[in-house]
Amino acid sequence: MSDLPDNLKYAKTHEWAQVEGDNIVRVGITDFAQEELGDLVFIELPELGRKVAAQEQCAVVESVKTASDLFSPVAGEVVAVNDALVDAPEQVNDDAYGTWLFCIKADDLSELDALMDADAYQQMIEQ
Repeated sequence: MSDLPDNLKYAKTHEWAQVEGDNIVRVGITDFAQEELGDLVFIELPELGRKVAAQEQCAVVESVKTASDLFSPVAGEVVAVNDALVDAPEQVNDDAYGTWLFCIKADDLSELDALMDADAYQQMIEQ
C-alpha cells in the first residue's frame, strides 16, 4: 500500500478529492481502490456540464474483475473530465494519486469536511 497523500480528502467509497482554485475539486480513486479492482479496462466519465449532488453516483470504473460506481464528493457541476483515460484507463493503476478522473465546480466546499483525512482513511481500509 502506498503512502496516502496528506493534501487529499478521502470518501468512504474510495474516491480522493483535492481542492484547486476557484472552488474546483479534482476527483480520482484511491490506490487501495485500484488495487482491489485490479487492472482497469474501462472508465465511464460524467458528462461535462452535468449537475451532481454530493454522494451521487456519476462515473463507473470497470476492471477485469468487476465494475464499481464512483461518487461525487461534493455537489456542483462537472467542469472537466480526463479524456485520456478513455483510451488508457490503466493510467489509474500506474498512478492512482497522479491520475484524476473528473473535476467538479463545488457549490459548497464545506461539504469536503464530511470526508476523511489520510489517517482516518488509512484506519478505515485496515479494518
